[in-house]
Amino acid sequence: MMITLALSKGRIFDDTTPLLRAAGIEVLEDPEQSRKLIIGTSRPDVRVVLVRASDVPTYVQYGGADLGVAGHDILLEHGGQGLYQPLDLGIARCRLSVAARADFDYAAAVKQGSRIRVASKYTQCAREHFADKGVHVDLIKLYGSMELAPLTGLADAIVDLVSTGGTLKANGLVEVEQIMPISARLIVNQAALKLKREPLRALIDAFERASAPAPQR
Repeated sequence: MMITLALSKGRIFDDTTPLLRAAGIEVLEDPEQSRKLIIGTSRPDVRVVLVRASDVPTYVQYGGADLGVAGHDILLEHGGQGLYQPLDLGIARCRLSVAARADFDYAAAVKQGSRIRVASKYTQCAREHFADKGVHVDLIKLYGSMELAPLTGLADAIVDLVSTGGTLKANGLVEVEQIMPISARLIVNQAALKLKREPLRALIDAFERASAPAPQR
């Protein structure tokens, strides 16, 4: 019975690999060196499919994969329908934040009842955040190079993932508000959990053991 794990290239893949190794599973090829989108592992019954980060929940929801690893930001935008989310793996940590030009008076711009123009890939999260503050928001959906939006006058601010803040600083932007911490979660197709219960439960348990913080001495 084949188990298919959906991962995205980059940080999610890199941070998940040690967890798989701890579970006794070695990925047989480096996705940065290979053009293959389906990669075998040291276990003949486990394979990895490489998809865009934003597509991981969709593959798992509709059964293209049995389980996957996705950032909490992606899951919030997706809505999480049809997905069992057993574990916060505590990997790929960053935060979802509001950033603006250093000379922009953000505090004045977000007074209750005011209106602000915000660019983001995470429009659902941004809409809810500003609605909670009682601020009217005009949202502009972008898919990359968020930092350009305030610099070109396209938007007053952006909502984006921030890790070190280096990219913001290099482009003359400052982090003006943190919305929430983000990390990656294990997600499982609910139908697969019934049909492949034993192998999936064993894999989930292995992920849980591997991602658990080391006990304090």
